[in-house]
Amino acid sequence: MTASLPTRAQQRAADLTRLRQVRDRIDREFDQPLDVPELARGVHLSAGHLSRQFKAAYGESVYSYLMTRRIERAMALLRHSELSVTDICMTVGFSSLGTFSTRFAELVGLPPSRYRVLARTEAAAALPPCVVRRVDRPVRNREAHTQSAP
Repeated sequence: MTASLPTRAQQRAADLTRLRQVRDRIDREFDQPLDVPELARGVHLSAGHLSRQFKAAYGESVYSYLMTRRIERAMALLRHSELSVTDICMTVGFSSLGTFSTRFAELVGLPPSRYRVLARTEAAAALPPCVVRRVDRPVRNREAHTQSAP
């Protein structure tokens, strides 16, 4: 008996399962050194195929998704912890304070230390957590322009 080839729908479902596994791994291990080739090996795909499929499925690259997760976690730590910006940088998986500060400012629009001051004001503290999460979700500068267009 020979094995039949998977249909296009079955292959698409299998690819989406692999992509969810990659996304879930990034969500769990955002603080670890992760790169596309390693993530691709984990789901038995080539790095190029993973990159193309991830972007098609989620609208952003694997790297962008990882940076967004790291910055989201950093934002929460800046709001709710007494850790220094350098400690937060290392905690969320960056190895360089300069890279962290640049990426943070790129996604959030403020440097981390300024964000901390503004996030701790009484007005921000009075908002319900569900509103804070929605408002505080990092948006890349180039995406902010496309979202505001009618």
